[in-house]
Amino acid sequence: MFAVIRTGGKQYRVTENARIEVERLPGDPGETIALGDVLMIGGDEDAPLVGAPLVDNAAVFAEVVEQKRGPKILVFKKKRRKHYRRTRGHRQELTVLRVTGISPTGEAPLRKSAVEADSGVAAEAASIAPEYVAPDATSAGDTKEV
Repeated sequence: MFAVIRTGGKQYRVTENARIEVERLPGDPGETIALGDVLMIGGDEDAPLVGAPLVDNAAVFAEVVEQKRGPKILVFKKKRRKHYRRTRGHRQELTVLRVTGISPTGEAPLRKSAVEADSGVAAEAASIAPEYVAPDATSAGDTKEV
């Protein structure tokens, strides 16, 4: 499934787990945001849903990966023989997003809680690692009586 979204005055074609760089959006890394300007949703089997101009109730959910700045752009103006020269620079503020879900109804995708994920990892590690039983120091005869 894919979607065409609009943000920052530009349009992007996104799929699930895609990473995109868009103009600065508010949010800290790790937060999930909803992008509501969905222009089109297409799938493998169904005919695409095309909005006029937006698809009703559709949303694309994305996780903020990082906030960064783009490359520096230099703008140089000059008028010959007039001693007129101006140099300006610009760096665009960017947000890197990872798309977590595309929803034609606007419902957020289900997400595993951190507790379930941690308990699953601990249970898997326990099943792999053999149990280690420490030997009893008193039965080995290592102790001295004074």
